[in-house]
Amino acid sequence: MARAASPARRAAFTALAWTLALLIFFPIAWTILTSFKTERDAIANPPVLVPLVGGADGRPPILAGEADDPAEDATGGPEAGARSPGGPFFRATLENYRVVQERSDYMRFLWNSVVIAGGSTLLGILVAVPAAWSMAFVPSRRTKDVLLWMLSTKMLPAVGVLYPIYLIATFRLPLGGGTFQLIDTKPFLVVILMLINLPIIVWMLYTYFREIPGEILEAARMDGASLRAEIVHVLTPMAVPGIASTVLLSFILAWNEAFWTLNLTAVDAAPLTAFIASYSSPEGLFFAKLSAASTMAIAPILVLGWFAQKQLVRGLTFGAVK
Repeated sequence: MARAASPARRAAFTALAWTLALLIFFPIAWTILTSFKTERDAIANPPVLVPLVGGADGRPPILAGEADDPAEDATGGPEAGARSPGGPFFRATLENYRVVQERSDYMRFLWNSVVIAGGSTLLGILVAVPAAWSMAFVPSRRTKDVLLWMLSTKMLPAVGVLYPIYLIATFRLPLGGGTFQLIDTKPFLVVILMLINLPIIVWMLYTYFREIPGEILEAARMDGASLRAEIVHVLTPMAVPGIASTVLLSFILAWNEAFWTLNLTAVDAAPLTAFIASYSSPEGLFFAKLSAASTMAIAPILVLGWFAQKQLVRGLTFGAVK
């Protein structure tokens, strides 16, 4: 019988878990905090950490987006913004969000991200479910080798295959008397991100399907169920937690993908990663506005992860069907 952990050991593991959680969450918290600073406060040394909502005359600049410094740089450069009250305090403002909304078409970038991440996830699941089913329930001597080979492709640096994929994307295809290129199109990016995440999707689904007793599927076949009915009406409902967690993870990976989206898009198909990168300019980095853009980009996925966390935990701890 397993012996219960001592209080000291439990306390040590709890402290370690909290430390890791804080280290992981710190960059996100710092980005959100910086998004409410002026450019001057964003680069202050030592950093200012405590936000103040009220202005110098009692007005709330956080709501009005006003600056106390009348000589504010209209370009939003590093010297722009309200005068800091001193010490570890800074006057919080929503000015960065207003500027980002005015200068960029946020909703277009958001829609592109939803289409690309959602499309690649849906396409990946449609391809991976039959593949994982065949590997889990009709295995061959090479099944493990195929799985390991698929995972090994994730070890290849993305830049190593950028050139051939870029050549394919820029190849002019005949279409209706003219030519057509795949670069800067959402369908092409959907396929690329699906192929990138497919090894992980197949491996996760294979792991979940292996936990389902084959006798259940065999009984369905004995009752006359077709292959399609077996997968759709028997296997899929039993593996919903695992499939849901796989869908969520695949969606997050596609949403956060920056390398391919920055190299294969320009304007029409640019997602939120390109939206963030647009605030890096030859004049310098506008940290406050960059943080506001980053916060707006990660907000949808943070909300999705928050509401789906129970489903994600259930899927990642998916056990045998009793």
